[in-house]
Amino acid sequence: MNDLIAKAAIDRRIAEIIDPVIADMGFELVRIRLMTGKESTLQIMAQRPDGTIEVDDCADISNAVSALLDVEDPIIDAYTLEVSSPGIDRPLTRLKDFELWDGYVAKLETTDLIDGRRRFKGTLRGVEGDEVLIELDEQGEDITIGLKFEWLSDAKLVLTDELIRDVLRGRKDAGQIDEAQFDQVETIIDGDEETN
Repeated sequence: MNDLIAKAAIDRRIAEIIDPVIADMGFELVRIRLMTGKESTLQIMAQRPDGTIEVDDCADISNAVSALLDVEDPIIDAYTLEVSSPGIDRPLTRLKDFELWDGYVAKLETTDLIDGRRRFKGTLRGVEGDEVLIELDEQGEDITIGLKFEWLSDAKLVLTDELIRDVLRGRKDAGQIDEAQFDQVETIIDGDEETN
């Protein structure tokens, strides 16, 4: 839990409350964010340790978390609870996510300026200690830099054909989609590559 990107105090507080319940249900908390505005939404992303989650699982988590938050009552105003999977172009919120998705393109954002910038887009190259490694294309030259995990305010994978193909291959191998569905996506991706 302590390695989750959750900068806002309320997000950290809610994570402390709900993480044990979600873990007891066999899931990992991927992201929590209370988005306030005209209407507030508490967004929770979760998954099984193998990266999967079903719609019924989201409903079960929603019911358990809703009951717990009604008792603990950390949110003052009315809000909508939204429980979902991280999706293919998932947020990267834990240090282990940067190791797991090593080799894929990501966008990282830091809280403060680092060498005059806050946004970095490149290929993940794992972690080294408490630093996230990312390979950037700087004027035609690939440079790998390290950004301290604690500096990050946001990070997510970029939707690429390679990412889509690999995630769906994993889902096919896990029996979540069948060969025909996978082949259909492969045909679409391969068709897009030919027209580009």
